[in-house]
Formats: sequence, structure tokens, C-alpha cells
Amino acid sequence: MTQRVVIVGAGFAGQHAHTELARAGYEVTLVDRHPYATFQPLLYQVATGGLNPGDIAYPLRRFVSAGKGHRAKFRRAMVTGIDTENKLVETNRGAPLPYDKLILAQGAGPNFFGIPGAQEHARTIYSRAEALQVRDLIFSGLEQLTTGGPERRYTVLVVGGGATGVEMAGTLAELKSEAIPVVYPELSQDSLRVVLAEMADTLLAPFATRLQRYTLHELRKRGVDVRLKTAVAEVRADSVDFADGSSLDVDLVIWASGVGAHPEVSEWGMPLGRGGRVEVEPNLQVKGLPDVFAVGDCAIEPDSPLPQLAQPAMQMGTHAAREIVAADSGLGPTAFAYDDKGTMATIGRNSAVVQFPGGRTVTGFPAWALWVGVHLATLLGGRNRIQAMVNTAARYFAWPRSATTIVGDVVTDEPTRPDPDSGRPTPPVQNE
Repeated sequence: MTQRVVIVGAGFAGQHAHTELARAGYEVTLVDRHPYATFQPLLYQVATGGLNPGDIAYPLRRFVSAGKGHRAKFRRAMVTGIDTENKLVETNRGAPLPYDKLILAQGAGPNFFGIPGAQEHARTIYSRAEALQVRDLIFSGLEQLTTGGPERRYTVLVVGGGATGVEMAGTLAELKSEAIPVVYPELSQDSLRVVLAEMADTLLAPFATRLQRYTLHELRKRGVDVRLKTAVAEVRADSVDFADGSSLDVDLVIWASGVGAHPEVSEWGMPLGRGGRVEVEPNLQVKGLPDVFAVGDCAIEPDSPLPQLAQPAMQMGTHAAREIVAADSGLGPTAFAYDDKGTMATIGRNSAVVQFPGGRTVTGFPAWALWVGVHLATLLGGRNRIQAMVNTAARYFAWPRSATTIVGDVVTDEPTRPDPDSGRPTPPVQNE
């Protein structure tokens, strides 16, 4: 019988796998490079000052200790290798972790598609630290505009027309059109320029055509310069070249153009498929490795690939855990079946899109209210839900004066230091 299960990664998939196995009485060790779990769908709110980083982060040791099982452990570490022959997970901290079953749930990171300069000069919001960096750069840029000349502008380019890119661009556009006249009366609305570049001919590709058109209309109404069929060719420190030969002077590039596997996964000896994702059987077992499962964004079933979203990750984590329990009960494998509960994205205050299975769609305030409710309910911990609800409500009812309720630090010209998540330089800040 399986006794020891190691789960690599504490995102949505890892959390759900852990909960299921701990409840069943297994000895579970959760491994993650951070001491907290981050609710990634709301990171853009941290990046734009809408939420505190603590609102969407939950201590993993508390998560582990709060489970119904009493044999759960947590190790803060990075996985450096996997010895499948001896069933050991090697980490950069502590002795190797032995396992009977292993669940890979390490998620994914940004995909720069080999575009020159993108990794070095663009910013991402896939982690708490990165969201804070973007926040500091945005609010520092606005503050610097207040002492510049009337012709000075701060240009933000968002690359990628998926949900993250749309949400980021929409929130920035509200700063431009509604908050600047109130919070920064010395600036004009044109002081902040928001550009969204998408290489395809539409935004939100997985959504219905009606929702794509609605999203495009809402963003442009808010003042976003949306450029479809526009691919990035090169990113520099202060400008971006596009594939059509044009260029754009920029102050900040936010990369939201897709996700890819973490580079270190290629050294773990796993069978890799498209995008560097771990190939799995229909029951989520890694191909050729009966004691290893892969779930969430890091996994792909070649014949039936799933979207890299929260709902598939949650369901995959639960399914993999149940497969382990079933195998110990003498039952055979069961193929994973995704229960599509719908997809949603927010554009800004009172504006969002929701698509349900079967084709039903919702837009506007009802969709926005549904989006808020679902995301607040999914946060880990009652305290986080209450804090996020209070901050969201205060920002909503006090808008636009609440646009800078939670402000960033001022970026200085001091030497940079590497970011622990991405390895790229971190903009130094000066506490106000």
C-alpha cells in the first residue's frame, strides 16, 4: 500500500491533491519554493494597487497543518532532480525525499518564445514578487510624470490578448481615464498610454465571438490602444520592435503572451511533449512511470490537451489523488474527464465576460459580479477572503480616489539585484 506521497508544487493542482490525500490518511509531503501559496488570478490586482499582496497569499505551513490528516509535511525548497529508480525527490535544501507515489504539480511560467530581449526587459506577473515589481514601476512612473514636462508620457505595453493581458490593460486604462484626473490633477489623461499588442486577429481566443467583440469594444472605450495582428519582434530597454517593421517607445513592457514549462523540468527525466509539458496517460499517470502523476499546467495528455486554467488544474489534482487511493484499493485506472464549469475574464469595473458550457454567455455588470464572487470564494482562508472583499469593496465605492489607496515604492537608480522567481534584475526601491 502507498504510504508516502510527495507533491511538487502548491498551486491549485497541488493544493487539491494534498487535501484529498491528507483526508485519506496518507503521509504527504508538499514541496514548494515559496512558503506561501499565491492566488495567481488576482496578481494583476496587486500589480495595479487594488489589493495587498497579503490578500492573495496564504502560508503553506498553515495550509498543511489545517488539513484533516495528521501526517502532512511541508518543505520549502526547489526540486533539483528526480531519481525515479530509487524513488527520491532531490531538493536544494535537506536530504532527498523518498516517495511511494509522486505528483508533479509545479505549474508553468512565462513563455517568451525566443523573442530577443523579452526575457531581459519585459516584466511578468506570475508571482507575488513580480507583481510588486510591476506595481512599483507603474506608480513610480506616474509620480515622475508630475515633475516632468507637459509633453512627458508614461507608456505601458501589454503583450498578449488572453485573460491576463485583457485584465491588466483594462485596469491600467481605468487609471488613465478615471483616476488620473482626480488623483493626479496636474497630469492629463494622455500622460499614461496603455497599448495592448496581440499577434492574432482577436482577443480572448477561447471565448465566443460575441465576447471577443465586446471585450475589444470595452477596452477601446476605456482608452486602450489595442493592436491586433501585431507580433513583437524584439524588446529593448526603452522600445519595442514589431514584426511589421514599426516600433514603439515604451517605459514598461508587461508580458502576458502565454505560459511554458519551467526550464529545470527538462532535467528531471520526464517524457516531455508540446511546450515542455510532461506527457501523461488518460488517467494522468506519467507515461512510462506508473508511480508518478503530473497535473495542472505542467501536464499534457497529447490526444486531449486541456486549457492551462485553474479549473482543470483543481480537478486534475483531485483525480490524481483519487487514482492513488483507488490503486491501493485494488481498482484499475480511470481516465480523467474534465467538467467544464465555464470561463471568465474581467475587463474593468462593472465589465467582464463569462462563457458557460453549452454556449450561454454573460457580459457587463452581472458577469463582473459573478467574476468577483467566484474569485473571492476561491481564495484560501477566511481571513484572506474577508481582507480581499473589504479592499475590493472600498476600492469600488471610493473609486476613483481609491486608485492609489495601496501605493508602490519609488524606484531608484541604485544597483539591481536578481529576482528570486525569474532571475531577472529587480528594480531597486526607496521606501516612502
